Amino acid sequence: MTKKYKILITGAAGFLGSHLSEKLTELGHTVVGIDNMIGGYKDNIPNNIEFHDLDCCDFPKIKKIMKDVEVVYHCAATAHEGLSVFSPYEITRNNYLASVSIFSAAINEKVKRIIYCSSMARYGDQKTPFTEDMKAKPVDPYGISKVAAEEVLKNLCELNNIEYVIAVPHNIIGPKQIYTDPYRNVVSIFLNRMMQGKAPIVYGDGEQRRCFSYIDDCLSCMIPMLDQENLNKQIINIGPDEEFVTVNKVVEICSNITGSNLEPIHMADRPQEVKHATCSADKARKLLNYETKVNLNEGIKETYEYIKKRGTKDFDYRLSIEIDNDLTPKTWKNKEI
Repeated sequence: MTKKYKILITGAAGFLGSHLSEKLTELGHTVVGIDNMIGGYKDNIPNNIEFHDLDCCDFPKIKKIMKDVEVVYHCAATAHEGLSVFSPYEITRNNYLASVSIFSAAINEKVKRIIYCSSMARYGDQKTPFTEDMKAKPVDPYGISKVAAEEVLKNLCELNNIEYVIAVPHNIIGPKQIYTDPYRNVVSIFLNRMMQGKAPIVYGDGEQRRCFSYIDDCLSCMIPMLDQENLNKQIINIGPDEEFVTVNKVVEICSNITGSNLEPIHMADRPQEVKHATCSADKARKLLNYETKVNLNEGIKETYEYIKKRGTKDFDYRLSIEIDNDLTPKTWKNKEI
């Protein structure tokens, strides 16, 4: 990687976007960041980037900011899989329509490559581990919106001869992740509650199986996607496949780290939640020399230290529930988290 690029990063105040912005500027690239601040913190934004407080759906302004940009990392998303069943308009607007806006502006500017951060939700409820050659079968509006954006990306890029890469990160954890969102980021929710002397809330029996990826391990794959030649038109899972854990095990680790000894509060299963969601990392190992360097215990410990340093906070219910019925989790309706 010798050439220095002008790069646009969406979600630059968010978790993944802020880390990418920081790393890419350290490598000498020029970064333009945008974020509407729904899911990020102002102190996440690196000082040495050009930052715009802007919604990705504001296409006229996006077109102006896209001028002379060569590579786009589209990280911004309202990544609320469970909530999307009850707030489908807001979630799909911020995922599908926002993505189409970014892709259209980027292609109009004739960028070299677009790197799109999709989601493991694309696979839905299939046999695990998920592999990239599986047909996408999303089971909720969030997953549907992410897959729809993938299809538009492929369609427009192939028509206009623009390179693209679709990254599929696992559940990423680490410093800079928002921990005041009651609808997502299960590790951060557990830690923020436990550090306030509150018991963790678990939906269902807690035997859901997941993979968790530490932010630095994810970045080790995302950075080469900038211009590595053999990645064009590839879909690549990012995250460990050696360490599939249950939500109950995550509660145990968080309890040990925080010193909490409170028994979990079990609530009804959330509608449309996939029971087992784990991916194969074989393709990432082959194409990107992926290696898991930070295990789950270490990743949760680093997340804990970040929250401890920043201070625990009340949960922020800024996203409204659009469909309020008997299926809506009462923890959300009654703001119990």
